Amino acid sequence: MTKPVLLLLSGSLRKESFNRKLIHHAAKTFGPAEVVEGDLDLPLFNEDVEAIGNPDKVETLFEQVKRADALIIGAPEYNKGVSGPLKNGIDWLSRPQPSILKDKIAVVMSAAGGRTGGETAHFMTVSILTQLQVNVVHGPLILVAQAKNEFDESGALTNDFLAKQVAARMERLRGMLS
Repeated sequence: MTKPVLLLLSGSLRKESFNRKLIHHAAKTFGPAEVVEGDLDLPLFNEDVEAIGNPDKVETLFEQVKRADALIIGAPEYNKGVSGPLKNGIDWLSRPQPSILKDKIAVVMSAAGGRTGGETAHFMTVSILTQLQVNVVHGPLILVAQAKNEFDESGALTNDFLAKQVAARMERLRGMLS
């Protein structure tokens, strides 16, 4: 494989979100790759809309997923659950048949302002993806707690322990893609 295509999906729509910073850090750690950032700012999934034709942003996301060799997903925790944008994006992506998610490789990591680092949302996201037959790259959880204290002004992850966990997960992903 030449340069793998990594699709970054942040479940937080905020431009400066900690999950966006985390998945960008992971992509840089991965090494040479074509990095594409998907947009989960989608209309709510609605079968009536789907019946008349998917919105352009949804079609773009479908094409990005089809082209991607792996997904790197930042799963923020909103009120002890999966964020609306992430769940909605997964709902749209689960629709085409045959499934475009089946057998895709994905890494899930979470950053949150609280003390658990998004643990509940992380587990929920992995559970949803597993049901959709996504090959989730497992390993020690990457949960960035008190995220506002873990990134510098340029967006780099400053916690050495977490950076080593991300590096190990990216090494495992490289191995799966080779």
